Amino acid sequence: MAIVDHDRLYKELLQTFFREFMELFFAEAAVQLDFSRVEFLSEELVTDITGGSKRRLDLLVKTRLREEEIFLLVHVEPQSYYEERYPERMFLYASRLYEKYRLPVLPVAVISHRKKLDEPDFFGWSLPFLQVMQFKYFRVQLRKYNWRDFIQSDNPVAAALLSSMGYNKSEKIQIKLEFVRMMTRMELDPARMELLTVFFDSYLILKKEEELLVQEELERIFGDEGGPAMRWETNRMRLAREEGEEEGLKKGVEGVAAKLLAMGLDPSVILKATGLSETELAALKESDSVQVQE
Repeated sequence: MAIVDHDRLYKELLQTFFREFMELFFAEAAVQLDFSRVEFLSEELVTDITGGSKRRLDLLVKTRLREEEIFLLVHVEPQSYYEERYPERMFLYASRLYEKYRLPVLPVAVISHRKKLDEPDFFGWSLPFLQVMQFKYFRVQLRKYNWRDFIQSDNPVAAALLSSMGYNKSEKIQIKLEFVRMMTRMELDPARMELLTVFFDSYLILKKEEELLVQEELERIFGDEGGPAMRWETNRMRLAREEGEEEGLKKGVEGVAAKLLAMGLDPSVILKATGLSETELAALKESDSVQVQE
């Protein structure tokens, strides 16, 4: 089974559909944010003071809230990983950001692991005579949401995250069908459709026979021609074909370069003729497929 790159998947989803993410889970905050002034900042390193290590923020956004500049710090705890001290880390991340920039910070934790216990949305400490500090943050604990509550939504983030919400194994086929229905309702370009589909399929994995059942049900619902579901699938197939053609073209160019190398042609001429980089040509020279004529 392929290893899921949680960081990349969530970052692409949240960067592409940041407004939709905030509107879906934090509507009160979303209406006060200026989404025309959203800036995704480069990866920041925040020192974990207690451990002396450095950790990367998943997503750091600079925007405006009622004409005031603020940071949104989005941290993802993926389903394959769980750490009890993440509330403390949320506090450290936010406090380090404030210390450096002196701007308000809105922290958001997205929790997708499978534990059913309620996760905290605060960190702090108190003494018998004083509540010294209480730090709070927004929390999205995906497994606590019922997927059925989102299937009438036209929010693309809701569609993608159906795959990470609370469900049992017997509901997987129905969830995939509802995901397809949601996708067919949304008028998205092929690239965004593919992003959502890759995300969904990475977290809700069906067996081959289950995929066949989904296809049969789609044909029953939309007819043999598939209707909007078929247009969605056609877009996916077109993208896959284009990727395959691009890969095939690259292999063809490398094959030509290998033959030219074997003929003893000057490398500079081969580079100009094929458009390959020096690194790619050097790798071809070292491969078993090339026997350079002396």
